[in-house]
Amino acid sequence: MADLSKAVLITGCSTGIGRATAAHLASRGWPVWATARKREALRDLEAKGCRTLALDVCDEASMQAAVRAVEAEAGAVGVLVNNAGYGQEGPVETTPMAEVRKQFETNVFGLVRLTQLVLPGMRGQRWGRIVNLSSMGGRLTLPGGGFYHATKHAVEALSDALRFEVQGFGVDVVVVQPGPITTAFGDTAIASLDPLQKDGGPYAAFTAQLAAKVREAYEGPMARLALPPEAVARVIETAIAAKRPKPRYVVTAAAHVLMAVRRWLPDRAFDAVLRTQFTPPGGA
Repeated sequence: MADLSKAVLITGCSTGIGRATAAHLASRGWPVWATARKREALRDLEAKGCRTLALDVCDEASMQAAVRAVEAEAGAVGVLVNNAGYGQEGPVETTPMAEVRKQFETNVFGLVRLTQLVLPGMRGQRWGRIVNLSSMGGRLTLPGGGFYHATKHAVEALSDALRFEVQGFGVDVVVVQPGPITTAFGDTAIASLDPLQKDGGPYAAFTAQLAAKVREAYEGPMARLALPPEAVARVIETAIAAKRPKPRYVVTAAAHVLMAVRRWLPDRAFDAVLRTQFTPPGGA
């Protein structure tokens, strides 16, 4: 149809995957609205052909305003890339509930609400793509990352339900599951551990070990397995351009291997593997 909108709205474009995706899609001719909480962080993306908007996925008015702005110019949001998110690390017992709520508000509730806001326009034109950035951590769980993993497991479940519900309206739901990517994600995860390390207590040694493991994953030898965020951007373009996109796209060899290991190993066997990398709190 002549008035079909393929306008792309991307959250979390100030750094990493969101920024790379906005720049890549704009260079490929897609009409892109790049968003972040602070619009001034996106000035260089304007020079690359992106329109920019302030959008805070934890603020209802901000989300509504962003969707209205795209619809006013393009008619509908044709592609939503739910990328905004971060990793909260720390033991379940000692992580403050305020931080737990913030993690879910950003990684899950904002994604859900923005999806609700764009769906009427997609249904109206009987075409749309919703791309949800999950993680290999949406299919497996590593020690100390319980709340982050819980949000990504939630994204996986919500995406499965939504895919069934909206396919008849011409809307496809895609989950992207990156493994290690060279972004500032690790810095945020380590920063979330700093207050917990200062508190001491029964998880002090474990929390210190966890911070070292996260740092090693992003700065040590394991970092050689990581791919740049542009690799995810290319996969996202493949998904939104496909006539019939796959429900899931895995990015990085490490993600393929670790998800396969988790799929085939029984729970206690996987726990045993984890004990070769982490010393359990309490000496168990």
